[in-house]
Amino acid sequence: MTDRTPADADAFADRLFDLVRAGESGAVLDQIDAGVPVDLADAQGSTLLTLAAYHGHAELVAGLAQRGADVDRISGRGQTPLAGAVFKQHDDVIRVLLAAGADPDAGSPSARGTAEMFGRTLPTE
Repeated sequence: MTDRTPADADAFADRLFDLVRAGESGAVLDQIDAGVPVDLADAQGSTLLTLAAYHGHAELVAGLAQRGADVDRISGRGQTPLAGAVFKQHDDVIRVLLAAGADPDAGSPSARGTAEMFGRTLPTE
């Protein structure tokens, strides 16, 4: 039996989300491979994939998608990882998500709608 508390679990998750924001692919993917849920979400409903996409980490996005992350999971703000990548103009992440099957019309605003707001089109795979 361990002496871990919910506070320990929260602190671990916070560190993991910080690693995602920093693009530490190896460290994050090692944790997923060790059993951390690939669709772990923060209090705002942003998953590891959502944060990786928003912060422009294409390699990490690809690794999470390969491990089964839901590429169309809608955050607490109603957006998908693809919409976040479009908003931040991370074309390499957009291509990775589209190749992984992300739906450009999911969420609100959708990735397609977000692109249109900024006078852009979605890049192709």
